Amino acid sequence: MTSSRPDFLAHRTGDAVAVAVRDLVPGPVRGGYLDDGDAAEELSLHHDVPLGHKLALRDIGAGEDVIEYGVRTAVASADIARGDYVHTHNVRSARWHNSVA
Repeated sequence: MTSSRPDFLAHRTGDAVAVAVRDLVPGPVRGGYLDDGDAAEELSLHHDVPLGHKLALRDIGAGEDVIEYGVRTAVASADIARGDYVHTHNVRSARWHNSVA
């Protein structure tokens, strides 16, 4: 990644979400991965994302696992598009999610 300050950081390459490192507004944003300092990611953000909250790095379908830290941390409760704000309105914690109906 270049020396410019990132807008967001993902913990591991392959994570579906990243964390905003400052308050973000819709438009182009840049970030990277903590496990690969040379990997950069750019996307168009669709919503405001507050500092410390998450944004989608890829499309995530309803019912699909949300991967962060390289592990399943949540399940999408609605379709989530790359660049969307990811929070309680569109995910449920994997800890309490019953994947068997």
